[in-house]
Amino acid sequence: MFENHVFMKSSDLLQIAATYGDPVYVYDSAKISAQYKRLTKAFGSVKQLKLNYAAKALSNLSILRLMNSLGSGLDTVSIQEVQLGLMAGFDPESIIFTPNGVSLEEIEEAAALGVRINIDNLSILEQFGSKHPDTPVCIRINPHVMAGGNSNISVGHIDSKFGISIHQIPHLLRIVELTQMNINGIHMHTGSDILDIDVFLYASEILFETAKNFPHLEFIDFGSGFKVPYKEGDIETNVEELGKKLGSRFNAFCAEYGRDLTLAFEPGKFLVSEAGFFLARVNVVKQTTSTVFASVDSGFNHLIRPMLYGSNHEIVNISNPKGRERYYSVVGYICETDTFASNRRISEITEGDILCFKNAGAYCFTMASNYNSRFRPAEVLWHEGKAVLIRERETFEDLIKHQVDVPELFGQAETATVK
Repeated sequence: MFENHVFMKSSDLLQIAATYGDPVYVYDSAKISAQYKRLTKAFGSVKQLKLNYAAKALSNLSILRLMNSLGSGLDTVSIQEVQLGLMAGFDPESIIFTPNGVSLEEIEEAAALGVRINIDNLSILEQFGSKHPDTPVCIRINPHVMAGGNSNISVGHIDSKFGISIHQIPHLLRIVELTQMNINGIHMHTGSDILDIDVFLYASEILFETAKNFPHLEFIDFGSGFKVPYKEGDIETNVEELGKKLGSRFNAFCAEYGRDLTLAFEPGKFLVSEAGFFLARVNVVKQTTSTVFASVDSGFNHLIRPMLYGSNHEIVNISNPKGRERYYSVVGYICETDTFASNRRISEITEGDILCFKNAGAYCFTMASNYNSRFRPAEVLWHEGKAVLIRERETFEDLIKHQVDVPELFGQAETATVK
């Protein structure tokens, strides 16, 4: 039950909503730390393990600083995430830049900052290698294996835009030979929500075979995509089994390769998803001929995953946790269809109640927008029994900060300042 959650209680969340307003995102640092330790323990047999937190999952500076304090590296996909990582205190060599479809100039900008580079297409690889042959480069391989269960979040299939196809290895090797560039790592990412460990291990064998082509590797990055449970009884990736099987195989490969390499992962969702809670207040309870709607003071401007991916977020009425359960469709205030859940059993809801959306730590706030000119919410970190504000709620001034209002273009007087 939610009330027995080991890291936070519903009373703590209600107090946060009362103090910082709603809607609001809340993250539990103890859960993040526990997930990090669980993953490192699962791969305890590996001599050299490096977890690079995927910043895109949740990029708040305080979360990045927490990851840094745990000993994590950082996986980044934009020059802005690189800059955030440096601001959060990560050493440049602890940051890997793994973009997709960016310009050569952006990759060169990241390399100039001293971070590690991961390139996923032949064109940029050849251009970068010709100009910067002495700069170490990791190569992202597409193994043509889908380890995830959702086609929207699987990136290892043959038509994926990510990675260099294993069928293009001869071309890749020709580029490396002609440019004499330094390849220090190889990488793959099959997608999120890994369900079948054997499929992942099969993809890993493809990566091991590819690694034999490069004699000066320092690390092999297996991506991530570990599935977390989204509801009671939901399946999840058995990271302990994966750690035992892949760790053993990795150690055997290192012996065959001739020296110890670093086994790298880039977990994002696994570390922060279950640590996150999204709190929203019920504006209206509306009954139609067939449905009871609970409409909250939020929408897909704040939490788009249910609408975009069909993701399931458990919803708990923390204002009335022991109430009689009824069926509700939880919807938002956006002037489009923004249904969070349809006909979900939830403790009886009345207007003003606070609903808690669980598993709201990964790809939730980072995908928020100002659609309908709504403000993005505040973020709060629950750390060592205390709530700490780590992002202020936006205001109207934030909304118009970068707009240039030129009323004289239309013969109008300057508008009044909104208080």
